[in-house]
Amino acid sequence: MPEIADSDRVPIPVARSEHWLLRSRRSPGEARRHLQALLASTPVAQQFADVGLLLVSELVTNAVVHGTPIGNKVLLVIDLAPARLRIEVHDARGDRAPLLRTAGRDDESGRGLVLVKSLALRWGCCPRRGIGKIVWAEVGPTATPAERAA
Repeated sequence: MPEIADSDRVPIPVARSEHWLLRSRRSPGEARRHLQALLASTPVAQQFADVGLLLVSELVTNAVVHGTPIGNKVLLVIDLAPARLRIEVHDARGDRAPLLRTAGRDDESGRGLVLVKSLALRWGCCPRRGIGKIVWAEVGPTATPAERAA
């Protein structure tokens, strides 16, 4: 029987949450509050807060602006394990994969996925059962303020 590499193992979740969001400019803030509440309920989870809050905001913003037709909602799925946080954003638009592009110096947008790529352990996009797609990112632990000060 072949051995399974540690990177191929699925972590056992400590907490899992699913939350529907409206297609609204207020949804990224709602997603951040939802993630903060989940992280606050689990003592070891604060190590994911800084990067997790930024990435959930970027992924939900992209889904609201580019991935969700009018009249549809976005599903936010948060899966927390001891060594990683996985954020999934499900939208109803399966015909348009996220576009990783380089924004110009004067562009007001277009940097979100570059941030996701640079801060996430892994990220990607896959089809969603039924309609749409899932854009996901995994976050690893970051140093606590006390560890950074040391």
